[in-house]
Amino acid sequence: MTGIHRTAIVEPGAELDPSVTVGAYAVIGPHVKIAAGTTIGPHCVVEGHTTIGRDNRIFQFASVGAIPQDKKYNGEPCELVIGDRNSIREFVTFNIGSPGGGAITRIGDDNWIMAYVHIAHDCQVGNNTVLANSTTLAGHVEIGDHVTVGGLCGVHQFVKVGAHAMVGFASAVSQDVPPFLLVDGNPLAVHGVNVTGLRRRGFSNERIAAVKQMHKLLYREGRTLADARTAIDELAQQSPEAREDVALMSGFLAKAERGIAR
Repeated sequence: MTGIHRTAIVEPGAELDPSVTVGAYAVIGPHVKIAAGTTIGPHCVVEGHTTIGRDNRIFQFASVGAIPQDKKYNGEPCELVIGDRNSIREFVTFNIGSPGGGAITRIGDDNWIMAYVHIAHDCQVGNNTVLANSTTLAGHVEIGDHVTVGGLCGVHQFVKVGAHAMVGFASAVSQDVPPFLLVDGNPLAVHGVNVTGLRRRGFSNERIAAVKQMHKLLYREGRTLADARTAIDELAQQSPEAREDVALMSGFLAKAERGIAR
């Protein structure tokens, strides 16, 4: 393979497409699979049962596929699965899954993952997310599609962040963040709807109005969560163009287990 630097170590058993490039002094473990067009930078370590899709760029000094920081882990063959077209910057640490959490850490497609990001065991990261520098995801965290997380944020284990939400700089996220919302702070607080993000993704004025109404029902009318959920479900009939957005919010609230950010 002409794309592999002569100082790199690719252990027997690793499966690399011929188009993969591997930089100087990188180490690729025996259970790693890397698809076409992906670039592994100098001094990276890719280990464990790690599968990496197409056209990713992993920058120098990344640690990908190390065992989880979980005292219960005992060497089980858990996995890390990374999709396609991700930008993964310097000094990230991505861990494989654990037996108690589904055994797979999963990162989707088209994500922009900046330097020093930590993605712990059993995290599920969707598509088209932005995780800014030094974002830390504890174990079992779920990040929805199109989520933006600002730099120096910490996300507590088992927390879910819904699609299209934005988490501001240096926030401590210890409760679930419903879709579409703008949150920040320590303690975390909700500051409204991520309108700018929704407009950038082509949401119509009617859909944005429905999202704002869901925010109002949850946070501005003094309703209980159960009452707000009932009223949100009714929006699907009142605003048919936002039916999928209502379903996204309703589904998220039904699965929220840590309480939602207030």
